[in-house]
Amino acid sequence: MSKSAEAAPPRLGVLLAGMGAISTTLIAGVEATRQGLARPFGALTQLAMIAPPGQPKQRVPLAEYLNLTGLEDLAFGGWDINPGNGYDMAVAAGVLEPLLLAAVRPALEKIEPMPGIHDPQYLRRTEGRRVKAETNKYEQAEALRADIRRFKQQHQVDQAVVMWCGSTEVFLPAGPAHQSQRIFEAAMKENEPTIAPSMIYAWAALQEGCGFVNATPTLTVDMPVMIELAKQQGCPVSGKDLKTGQTLLKTILAPGIKQRMLGLAGWFSTNILGNGDGATLDDPAAFRSKEESKLSALNHILQPELYPELYGKLSHQVKINYYPPRGDNKESWDNIDIVGWLGYPMQIKINFLCRDSILAAPLLLDLALLSAAAQRAGESGVLDWLGFYFKSPQTRQGQPEHDLAVQHQNLQQAFHRLAPRLAPVAAKA
Repeated sequence: MSKSAEAAPPRLGVLLAGMGAISTTLIAGVEATRQGLARPFGALTQLAMIAPPGQPKQRVPLAEYLNLTGLEDLAFGGWDINPGNGYDMAVAAGVLEPLLLAAVRPALEKIEPMPGIHDPQYLRRTEGRRVKAETNKYEQAEALRADIRRFKQQHQVDQAVVMWCGSTEVFLPAGPAHQSQRIFEAAMKENEPTIAPSMIYAWAALQEGCGFVNATPTLTVDMPVMIELAKQQGCPVSGKDLKTGQTLLKTILAPGIKQRMLGLAGWFSTNILGNGDGATLDDPAAFRSKEESKLSALNHILQPELYPELYGKLSHQVKINYYPPRGDNKESWDNIDIVGWLGYPMQIKINFLCRDSILAAPLLLDLALLSAAAQRAGESGVLDWLGFYFKSPQTRQGQPEHDLAVQHQNLQQAFHRLAPRLAPVAAKA
């Protein structure tokens, strides 16, 4: 067993680009868990048990099995384009109750987000009120790199993960500027309009040797330049669009419908959401990114090209409506028209009243810890086994897997692959 595997995992920096509802809910939740005020429900890294290979009757905590960084060794920071500290932003988000926020207020107040970068071409419904002085995109990237180095030094962390948690940007496919590092760097210096803020964060993170997680539908690290850079720098990347509410239910239900060879005539999904994400998605150009992400899952699961009689004429529609009174408490409705024996129609109706950030925060925690562990184990480039956490999983090649059960199996297999390189428990097994 190597010395590195025997050692305790290093302190980990978690840098959040966008300190809104999801990010502050994550930070507050970690602090509440540290204090014993709440439990981290929804986080596999904190609650899941796993059976080491060859020992089916033994169960080991996943955090121990993979020698993951403990919550007490996490240091949080990040950027935002709005003024205020972590506590101010958590209050503005309105996700957590005042009593809990009061208990974690000192920890949140210590977090002073660094000025972010903003381009109204990509975020048209939000005004940047605390942005970097640099206006050239290459200079913005260099300023972000300096922020990362300073954060790591101040918090005495050797490893960091950067997570893009900003609002959904206007849809942008890969273009000529995104094909290689040389072209991308030259394009940044020329303020190329097809380089979005999220890409500048990703470039800076990867150049500084940080893993990068894309929590939004934006095609930030799907670009050839980012995959090339991640491999070169030995950094893991993953995305995109956290799978929290309606799509989570689809990836549970749709495989069961298909396995029973029931037909599907239609699946109509609508949502109301009143937080900042809902306001952003009220812009049709930004909603296109989300729509691409939400529509893809059913098509991949059902395989209509293989089962045209069952799913070839499926009408799948997704709507998101901005409704401010609902705040972060998203509500979704699904009407599912299924077809049974002899072609007889039936319906399934689902009304899911969920809390967007409460569902997303534990996913961010898992992704930060698992990305860091994968990097310590020598993995880089696209971590497609993290597709379990995303609506539209990024893959190394081919089509993504959307069946939640299969995704979970892939996740378990990855854990067993990583464990011998990371966890003392695995080495002793």
